Amino acid sequence: MSIDYALRAHIATITINRPETRNSLDMEHFRDLAHAWAAFRDETRAWVAVVTGVGHDFCTGADLKKFIPELTGELPRPEGWNKDDAIHAVLHRFPVYKPIVAAVNGTCVAGGFEMLSSTDIRVAVPGARFAVMEPKRGLFAGGGTTVRLPRQLPYAWAMELLLTADMVDAERALAMGLINRVVPADRLMDTAYDYAERIAANAPLAISATKQSAVEGLALDLDAAYDNETRHSDRVFATEDAKEGPRAFAEKRPPRWRAR
Repeated sequence: MSIDYALRAHIATITINRPETRNSLDMEHFRDLAHAWAAFRDETRAWVAVVTGVGHDFCTGADLKKFIPELTGELPRPEGWNKDDAIHAVLHRFPVYKPIVAAVNGTCVAGGFEMLSSTDIRVAVPGARFAVMEPKRGLFAGGGTTVRLPRQLPYAWAMELLLTADMVDAERALAMGLINRVVPADRLMDTAYDYAERIAANAPLAISATKQSAVEGLALDLDAAYDNETRHSDRVFATEDAKEGPRAFAEKRPPRWRAR
C-alpha cells in the first residue's frame, strides 16, 4: 500500500499502489501522492511524468471508509498531513509545468478523474471507465473538474459528464476527446512511455514553457495570452538549449540538452 515514485532517463513514474482499496486514497496516501508530484515538479532531472495505478483501477478518489472519519476526527490523522494535500494530490491549485502522461489502467472516477483532467496526454485500456461520481454521493467535485472540463471538452459533452455523473467507457471517452488513445492492456505502459520518451527527446525548458503558456492562456483574453506567450518565447530563446538545438541540426547530430 503505497505511492511509488521512480525516475529513469528523465521520465518519472508515479504509481498508485493500493489495489486492495481500488486505488482510493486515505489521508496518508493523499499526502504521499502530493509529495510525489512535488518531487516531480522540483527534480531538475525529471522532464516528463507517467502516472498510473496497480491492478484494474487507475484511481477511484477518496477512500470514503477511512478518509471521511479522518477528516471528521473519528480516526487520527497521519503525521505530516496538510489540509491542502488532497487537492494538491489531484493537481488542483498546484501547477506543474512539466508534461504528464496518464496511463489509465482501469476505473478513473472522482478524485482520479480530477487528477486525469490535469494531465496532458491520456492513454487508456479498453476496460477503463470514467465518471464524475461526486453528485451520486451528494458530494461536489471540488478538485478542479467543474472548471477544467468545460475548457477541455465541447460544452455539451462536459455537462453530460458533470450532470449525469454516469460512467462512460473508454471508446466513448475517446470520442468525447477526454483521452488520446485506447490500447490493449499489454500495450498500455509501452504506449505511455513512448509518448513520454518522444516528449523527453525535446528541449525540456522549451517544453515546460510551451505547457505553461498553453495553460495560462486559457485564463487570459487573446491579447493578454499573446503577450504572455511572447514572455515565454523570450525566456526560451535566451537559454543555452536554444543555441544547442540549431547547432546540433547544422552538425547533423542529436542535441545535448542541458536544461539551461
